[in-house]
Amino acid sequence: MSEVYEANTIARVLLTVAALGFSALPMYADFNKTHATNPLWTGHARFHVVWQVLSYAGVGTLSLYLIWTNGPAYLSQLRLACILPAVVYGAFFTTYFSMRLFGGRAHDDNGYLPIPVRLFGARLSLDLNFTVFGVLVLLLIVAIASIRVPVAG
Repeated sequence: MSEVYEANTIARVLLTVAALGFSALPMYADFNKTHATNPLWTGHARFHVVWQVLSYAGVGTLSLYLIWTNGPAYLSQLRLACILPAVVYGAFFTTYFSMRLFGGRAHDDNGYLPIPVRLFGARLSLDLNFTVFGVLVLLLIVAIASIRVPVAG
């Protein structure tokens, strides 16, 4: 095994969680009556959600390959494995914060509803996607910061 591969175990584990968060998690969350088979959604909307989820599953599989396959260009693989989830999560948050421009909503009333919580006495409504993806972005940032390049000695 290469020295770069061995030095980045923590980054590999964290990047794996980040990759599974945008690939496997949506398969679980969206291939059901709340999204892909929701009779209240138009057929075209269901088509797009299935396409999106399967695309993310493919990108996630590629990410896992890059993370866990050692080779002479491993550091470059690891960097690409950081970029892929950053693109997916970046697109999510860009969409989330621009919903007013296209009349979007973060949730449907017949899907996953926001979670009511109290934080420091304030009542908040946490959107599940925003909350989970926010945590995953923080893990991604920690993963990126934990990447080690061994110094040749």
